[in-house]
Amino acid sequence: MTLSNLFKGAIYLSLAASIWGGMYVVSKFALDTIPPFTLLFLRYLTASLFLVFICWQRKELTLPRQNRGLLFQIGFIGYFLSIAAQFVGTKLSSAHMGAVITTLSPVFLSLFAVFLLKERMSFKQLMSMAVAFAGVMIVIGGGGGDSTLGGNISLLLAALFWGYYSVLSRKASADHSSLEITTWGILVATILTLPTIFFEWQAWSMKDLLQGPILLSVLYIGLVATALAFFSWNKGLSLLPSHQAGPFFFLQPVVGSLLGWLFLNEHLTPSFFLGSLFILAGVYFNMRQRD
Repeated sequence: MTLSNLFKGAIYLSLAASIWGGMYVVSKFALDTIPPFTLLFLRYLTASLFLVFICWQRKELTLPRQNRGLLFQIGFIGYFLSIAAQFVGTKLSSAHMGAVITTLSPVFLSLFAVFLLKERMSFKQLMSMAVAFAGVMIVIGGGGGDSTLGGNISLLLAALFWGYYSVLSRKASADHSSLEITTWGILVATILTLPTIFFEWQAWSMKDLLQGPILLSVLYIGLVATALAFFSWNKGLSLLPSHQAGPFFFLQPVVGSLLGWLFLNEHLTPSFFLGSLFILAGVYFNMRQRD
């Protein structure tokens, strides 16, 4: 692995994690009006239309001749099942529990990489991930809150599916471009989420999309937080070993908390700054490893 790939991979993964961390602030506007699964469909529909247009411009929109099952799994497991399970778990569990469990995604990513990709994990990489995860726990505060067993299981499945998808994306990158992986995965997710909107059909009106803040929120979530962020994550996974890529996921709560403080007047506690130092230290020492 060259230093150039190391740097580029870090930029792509940091960009994806930062965008997802800030999506909470933007999605608050849309979710006050649009039901969650309808918003998920609109998110994927917007992203898929944009990505198909980009692929058409670059003449990359072709039906893959190989790894079709792999690309389908990326869309089905990574973009559909994982996000759906996260929605259900968040509804049934507490915010703190949701934040804790979903940050297990990098752990599952490394475990799947060991068994499916035969990537070796050094002791220093393991310690770096443990430091970053400890930072997340400090940022979150370790609160319990009201939660249910079903909600916690859903959140655990969401983290498990995300870790598995990330390994599949890295495996697919050997034969497909990051743009192709992202486009086909989101197209699959768009089709799979379509039936869910009929369960929420009467909970909102199409006229709501004519409201400026709502329309801009949907466009941002679809174009930036989905098309750009998923492409960046997939691109980063193609450049870095799984064990080095995973800890960047821990940057999400840091960015989300900072933007919540900046735009929503949310309070930052001393534990946030201490935990953030742990996260940044874990990511930094992890990137210093040479595979």
